[in-house]
Amino acid sequence: MTADLTVLTHELSDWSTDIADLTLVSTDRSGSPDAGVPTLVVRARDVAEVQATARFASGHGIPLVTRGAGSGLAGGAVAGSGSIVLDLSGLDRILEIRPVDQVAVVEPGVITADLDAAAAAHGLFYAPDPGSVDISTIGGNIATNAGGLRGAKYGVTRDAVLALDVVLADGRLVHLGAGTLKHVTGYDLLGLMVGSEGTLGIVVGATLRLLPRPAATGTVAAYFGTLEEAAAASVAVRSCGARPSVLEIVDGATLGAIDDLAGTSLRERGEAFLLVQVDGLDVTAELAAVEAAIVGATHVESSVDPETSGRLLAARRLALPAIEAKGRALIEDIAVPPSRLVEAIRGVYAVAQDTRTTIHVFAHAGDGNIHPIILVDADAGAELPAAAVEAADRIFALALELGGTVTGEHGVGLLKQAWVARQAGPDVDAIQRAVKQLLDPAGVLNPGKAI
Repeated sequence: MTADLTVLTHELSDWSTDIADLTLVSTDRSGSPDAGVPTLVVRARDVAEVQATARFASGHGIPLVTRGAGSGLAGGAVAGSGSIVLDLSGLDRILEIRPVDQVAVVEPGVITADLDAAAAAHGLFYAPDPGSVDISTIGGNIATNAGGLRGAKYGVTRDAVLALDVVLADGRLVHLGAGTLKHVTGYDLLGLMVGSEGTLGIVVGATLRLLPRPAATGTVAAYFGTLEEAAAASVAVRSCGARPSVLEIVDGATLGAIDDLAGTSLRERGEAFLLVQVDGLDVTAELAAVEAAIVGATHVESSVDPETSGRLLAARRLALPAIEAKGRALIEDIAVPPSRLVEAIRGVYAVAQDTRTTIHVFAHAGDGNIHPIILVDADAGAELPAAAVEAADRIFALALELGGTVTGEHGVGLLKQAWVARQAGPDVDAIQRAVKQLLDPAGVLNPGKAI
């Protein structure tokens, strides 16, 4: 360890230069190629340690990569040679829940599902519901502006963030936003920080909006002959007058993977799955509207039983783990206007056929967020096959052609940087780089990510 790093570690309670520890925190769930071994991992125990680490990194020009659970899917937490990893998973306290204000104050390492469980004791819930809800941290969700299954009704993480405590690159601690639903004092630096992937500041605290827990939930599961038919049905459901909290579609190949993993028999009912949930005080009318909007299904199941709803939702959550069990998964994340969902899915299948790649598809149909998962041979080596790279590029181009975006909720990370300028255009790209330069003049905060 260099003398300079020794100066830093004297201020820390938990750090390591052990190769095994460093290797463990050098990557995330994206499957990004090995970028080398970091120099140091700092497991922060309080805000002061985060500040000390940021000051040191900026003062010495050392890349600083912040991470939580490492569940990211775009390479945002990949840390290369010579970098410092700042692990915030130990800052995991729920500091306060104020039921009357419907607000929670938490540290960034809090697991998303744990916050929701704590809110439930007060008759409330935390609405953002990413597929990684049981392992992802609040800080990581804020970093990517994570969405999830309940996004159709309740939006994404940004919609739940009222205020943030942020350590800047030079170690200063600032408070952005307010603990109120309305706040227009000054520029929206809070919104800028959400989704910035740790490139503008380090979130060390969050004030989050909670909502009343729904008294009732109704679920409809419908199966179809094709995913295009399921997508068309989802568009019809969005137009039926109901406001689903969950509106998801899953293709037949993914249903088969779920069957293989969980021992179920979902694919016997059809080649595509549509899952709809409505919630509120009384779901009877909304449930009836949803059922009336679904036509052409091979099998339909409807229930207001919480256990049945939980079982159907659990099957949907198994989609990605089931695909990953089949091989190396290149997990893509585009979004299009919901009205163009059928076109997008048809286009993804055409890409799979043209490139001779295996692509599984599932989607948050309520907000047009599609996850085409390109399955790659696990023995193919670190470099992705050319066909997989071509398929991904063509899928990104398709999203832009349809008026969409190359990432809906996973972020840019390392994997989609080449597409940022193409989507944003040169003027907006220049503004983004100017903001980065202003807040991180030494360029140490998660360099090479997001923009």
